Amino acid sequence: MYDKKSLLKEKVKDLKIRKGMMVRELIEGMRNIGGFSGQNMVIGIDIIEKMIGDKNSYNFLSFPANIVSTGLRGAIAGSVKYFDALMTTCGTLDHDIAKAYGGVYNLGSFEADDMELLKANIYRLGNIFIERDQYGLALEKYFTEIMNEIYKSKEYKKEYSPSELLYEFGKRMKDSNSIVRQAYLNKVKIFCPGIVDGAFGTQLMLFSQDHDFKLNLLKDEVELSNISFDNKTTGALMLGGGISKHHVIWWNQFKGGLDYAVYITTASQYDGSLSGARLTEAVSWGKVKAKAKYATIDGDVTIILPIILASLDMC
Repeated sequence: MYDKKSLLKEKVKDLKIRKGMMVRELIEGMRNIGGFSGQNMVIGIDIIEKMIGDKNSYNFLSFPANIVSTGLRGAIAGSVKYFDALMTTCGTLDHDIAKAYGGVYNLGSFEADDMELLKANIYRLGNIFIERDQYGLALEKYFTEIMNEIYKSKEYKKEYSPSELLYEFGKRMKDSNSIVRQAYLNKVKIFCPGIVDGAFGTQLMLFSQDHDFKLNLLKDEVELSNISFDNKTTGALMLGGGISKHHVIWWNQFKGGLDYAVYITTASQYDGSLSGARLTEAVSWGKVKAKAKYATIDGDVTIILPIILASLDMC
């Protein structure tokens, strides 16, 4: 039976906005407004702060490629140093490398005529417009340049795990807004279990046709297994779902689940999808501990993440 007194102990207070208000002050003011998803965001911020502050916690940041096509790429790159490992998709590498070497992405519209865009050689990614030569051709050019440099180096190994190869790419990239570059500079591992699912993966396949090169996908899986068993405490900030989210929670189940978990999603749980699944569902699988500090935030990560990062000075 519910205890009425304990249920009604937190009073809703009106939020007052004042001129020159700092982001952290805004978040503090939102603690008692109720605010539906806003309340979950406040809870999530508290969990992330505890997670980052826990020096014994091995922490993941997971995200798909679509947000890397936006200006949020720079915000993610700036926050890389607060995590121990990144989990992402092949498209992240595509966009990150294309933009690192001058690829121009433009603001567009969800309502654009896609037949006309096709005729104009313009890709549409949501409301982002990308000229074809700013994406595929740019990526192909600079992938080949970097991969040949790696191949000709004295340290070339003939066989790489995805994380080892991305370390070598990060070493050679110059753009400070690059996620791959910042991961290299801050010694943060990039795991990309779906690395062949995109332009970067296709270029790897083509390179392997006339070079002595092999990609060992399972080597990273062994490392993820070791991370799971070697770290008593783990945490994750998961931006969107798909393989990035699942690969984090999958490997963490072998240590009994994540201790800290924050998930931001716009997906619905009613189709039974992984992206729509709330973190409480992951508890039933042992992928998030029942006593973990966790929160699911329903909303657009391009709005929510900048607020979170700014409120915690994660820059």
